[in-house]
Amino acid sequence: AMGSADLHIHTALGDGMAEIPEVLAYVEEQTDLSVIAVTEHDDLRAAELAREAWARGSYKFEVVLGEEVTTLEGHILALFIEEPIEGLRPLEPTLEAIHKQSGLAIIPHPMSWLTRSVGQRTIERVLRQDSAGVFFDGMEHSVSPAARVTSKKAHRLNQERYHFAEVGGSDAHFLQAIGSSHTQFSGTSARDLRAAISSRETTVVSGRHPSLLQLGLGPVIRQQWRGILATPRQMGWLPTISSFFRRVRP
Repeated sequence: AMGSADLHIHTALGDGMAEIPEVLAYVEEQTDLSVIAVTEHDDLRAAELAREAWARGSYKFEVVLGEEVTTLEGHILALFIEEPIEGLRPLEPTLEAIHKQSGLAIIPHPMSWLTRSVGQRTIERVLRQDSAGVFFDGMEHSVSPAARVTSKKAHRLNQERYHFAEVGGSDAHFLQAIGSSHTQFSGTSARDLRAAISSRETTVVSGRHPSLLQLGLGPVIRQQWRGILATPRQMGWLPTISSFFRRVRP
């Protein structure tokens, strides 16, 4: 059997627009997903609450813990973690911290200039390192607005040079976007998914991201504002602003 997973979902506890119960109900009723990850910015609590709510219900999918960590060089998705990963640190120690707790490190919206993203030079700098724990487990492919601008280039470089596992995640901030990009894998459990990512035997399936018309201009503007506030709300304004000046220049 083949399973499908959306490993990049935001809720109203972060900068998304839907509450956790709404997300769980939508995944159950409107999708065929077998695994999801809730991934808020620099916050693991939302994912823990999602898993607790999921455990109280009876769902046909599994929830894994995730966090979208803001590193000085861009966002990293930390998946299958149990302890929060600290934000606004350089990329290398962040990757080490993720792998120390046997988590997986995925590059979301690679090389995008629309949001804090890990760029090509940074990816290649990490590939040249041989320190234990400093590596990427996968690269996300998504039809989200942030990812779309550079997705062709990132996909091509991954095929030709990097050979990271290909991971599909919607980066959904609205219910309608959930599952718009997802990961296909052999098996149906979170454990099967993890094994498939580790052995690079995943494929990405992408549909369409909902349009501005479908989502409505008002909700989109409100969500953008929440997105701008996500990191400062979590990390404080001063550390957030100073992090832009501390970004490591390769």
